[in-house]
Formats: sequence, C-alpha cells, structure tokens
Amino acid sequence: MLLGLAAVVLCVVLLYAIVAPSMDFSSPQPAANPQNQGTPVAAAPAGVEEEEIVDGVHVASGLIVAEGFETVRAQCTACHSGKLVAQNRATRTGWKEMITWMQNTQGLWPLGDNEPIILDYLATNYGPEETGRRANLEEVEWYILELD
Repeated sequence: MLLGLAAVVLCVVLLYAIVAPSMDFSSPQPAANPQNQGTPVAAAPAGVEEEEIVDGVHVASGLIVAEGFETVRAQCTACHSGKLVAQNRATRTGWKEMITWMQNTQGLWPLGDNEPIILDYLATNYGPEETGRRANLEEVEWYILELD
C-alpha cells in the first residue's frame, strides 16, 4: 500500500515536471501595471537606438509609427514584442477578438479609453491585405524529368 502511494506521488511529480517545467513559484512575479503607459518592457535589440525610426517603422519595436503608436507600444509591448503584433493581420473585429481572448485567457488588463485607439491603429496599419492571385505562368519551357 505504501509502495503504491509512493509510486502515485512520484508519477504526479514527474507529470508536473513535464507539463509545467517553466513555472517557478519561488519568487512572486509583479502584476502587470496598466498605468505604465510610457515605458515598454521590451528592450531594443543590441546596437539599435531606442527611438530610431526607419521608413516609418520604429526599429526597436518593429511597429509602424502612426497615430496611436505610443499607446499601442505602451500597452502591447508590456507583455510581448511588437513584432508579434506586426506579424499578424486582422480586421478591427478580428483585433477586438484577439484582445478579448488575451483578456479572458492571458491576464490582459481592461484597456478602457485606450481600446478604441489601439483598435484604430491595428485595423489601419495591420489590417488584411489584398494579395490577389499570382500571375499566370507564361512562356515556360516545360521538360520531362528523365530518371536513369
């Protein structure tokens, strides 16, 4: 009986170690501070000036500099890289759904008056793009692959 209980405890500990290896309960983490409006958490890459802008893109965050940029940078880069934002495309509704998902599952704080500013910025600068079809293949010399 005691040996069986020890085996169960060992299995639970091993399962926990496999499922949650990155969880560290030794020191409490500070809660996200939505009032930290001006200072993003993400640091600039090495050799990049914090406020450098090239071709309308803030180099440190990877975000397009446009109306609402500072609000988006302050709110979004508090948790993740701006490049995570920049790699996505969505309609205003799609961005709203992503924000709601982050609030429901990831601990994102209520954005309050900043939400419409953020949604306007994201929908304008990271909305869906019309990609269309590729051009038809013309004047291509087709050949038969010969296997020896």
